[in-house]
Amino acid sequence: MGEKLVLMTKDRVGSLIGASFGLAFIQVNAGALPMAVAVPLRIAAIAAFLGLVVLGRRRGGGTESGGDATPSASFGRRYWYVVAAEVLGLAVGLIVISKVLHTPRAAVGWIAFVVGVHFFGLAAAWGRPLLRVLGASMAACGAAGLVLAACDASVAVIRGVAGILPGVLLLASIWWSGRPSTAASVAPERTAA
Repeated sequence: MGEKLVLMTKDRVGSLIGASFGLAFIQVNAGALPMAVAVPLRIAAIAAFLGLVVLGRRRGGGTESGGDATPSASFGRRYWYVVAAEVLGLAVGLIVISKVLHTPRAAVGWIAFVVGVHFFGLAAAWGRPLLRVLGASMAACGAAGLVLAACDASVAVIRGVAGILPGVLLLASIWWSGRPSTAASVAPERTAA
């Protein structure tokens, strides 16, 4: 009865979405690596994700009910346009990669590229220009993965560059945005997916 209702802020929800995708990028693509590398990498990704969840709760991660925060404020129409464009881009590209180009190894590069580009839309929709840095980095990883696939590189190399590295970038950017020394000065720039 004396419990406080804590609402998640848009930054917290966005950070959890981004961290979830970072974890997924690593978990899905680590299977292409030798077991001695894949297992510790997967464990580290899980630890990083859980650390973000726990630290987010300890930092408050939200505001008490009745406050002036609007948790879904940034998940309006502009956000959903960006997500719809991302889903369409992913679907069309993956169909072309598998049915026309017959290069399924390029799929992970395409996914990283489109996810990276979607951060440019989020930067505009949310007024957070630093998301463009994450977007450019992920798009570059994706483009490199596409080039590696075209050059017939090994699956492990493609997934490392276009799958694992983007996952690390997502998790690291969220950790970076939550640093106590930057929290006050970078709060509006907080990384979110």
